[in-house]
Amino acid sequence: MAVVTFYEKPGCKGNLRQKTLLAAAGHTVQAKSLKSEPWTAERLLAFLGKLPISAWFNPAAPAIKAGEIVPENISFEHALRLLLENPLLIRRPLMEVGEERLVGFDVSAVDAWIGLNNVELPEGNIEACVHGPEGHGSCGSHEHEAGEDHDGCGGH
Repeated sequence: MAVVTFYEKPGCKGNLRQKTLLAAAGHTVQAKSLKSEPWTAERLLAFLGKLPISAWFNPAAPAIKAGEIVPENISFEHALRLLLENPLLIRRPLMEVGEERLVGFDVSAVDAWIGLNNVELPEGNIEACVHGPEGHGSCGSHEHEAGEDHDGCGGH
C-alpha cells in the first residue's frame, strides 16, 4: 500500500471523506494543510504543470463562483501568482506518492494510480462539497479566519 501525502483544507468534510476512502483501501495518509505549506512556483507546478490552467483552480472558491477570477481567461503567470498568494484557490486535494502527483479526487484516476481495492464508495460525488445542516460548506467551522473566503471546501 502507498503512503499518500495529502494536501487539504483542514476541517473540510469533503477532504475527510477522501482521506477515509484512502485509509479504507489500506493506504497511509499523511495530511498537510494546503494553506500553511510553503509553496513555491516550482513545487506547485510539479502538481499542476501538465494540466490546463482552468484545472488548477477550485471551482467552488467564491472568487471563481462569483466570476471575479475566470481561470480560462488568465495567463499562466497570473494564475500561478494567484494560487501562490491564496492556496485555497488551488483545486484539492493535491496528493503525492514518491515522485508521482495527482490533483483532485477523481475516483477512477485514484484507483488507476494507487488502487482503491474495491472499497465501497460513499454516496454522491466524492469530489463535491459536503454541506452541513445550516447550508455552510464543509470547512468544519462557521467561523473563518480574517480575510479568508469560505470556498465551498470541495475537493476541486
